[in-house]
Amino acid sequence: MSSSTTPIISDFDLFVFDFDGVLTNNKVYVNQDGKESVECSRSDGLAFDVLRKLNKSSYIISTEKNPVVEVRAKKLKVDLLQGIDNKLEALKEVTEKHQSELSRVLYVGNDLNDYYAMKSSGFSVCPFDSHITIQNLSDVVLNTSGGNGVVRELLEGVFELNFIEILYN
Repeated sequence: MSSSTTPIISDFDLFVFDFDGVLTNNKVYVNQDGKESVECSRSDGLAFDVLRKLNKSSYIISTEKNPVVEVRAKKLKVDLLQGIDNKLEALKEVTEKHQSELSRVLYVGNDLNDYYAMKSSGFSVCPFDSHITIQNLSDVVLNTSGGNGVVRELLEGVFELNFIEILYN
């Protein structure tokens, strides 16, 4: 994990995640009937439980509009904005809704459509296999690739949170 500065979780009101390439491995599987599926890591589920326990709002903002995104967001109990062409404008609306500032947003993205939202956020993070432009922009490049527990590494590795202490004590 590379980092220019070590963040403190209390510095952030909102945690925003891209879907494809962050919560998935950036691949789509299509069957003969045209049904799509994606691969996600179950380990991110506990990470979202930790964010809720810490009263941190989290969102998925996705360019894609697909039932699979909605199903996963619902399972994770995370607010979802999908079919978003301009992620920065959506991010501004979310911060306004929460009476927060962009400087208090931690944004996790992986590709060029996340660029302006990440650049405008207070802190940006990306998976190991992100586009090189996004890696160069990010405050932290994780050791984890997309779909393999990005949120888990963010909370346990970057913020050094103890899930057992937070969730089970």
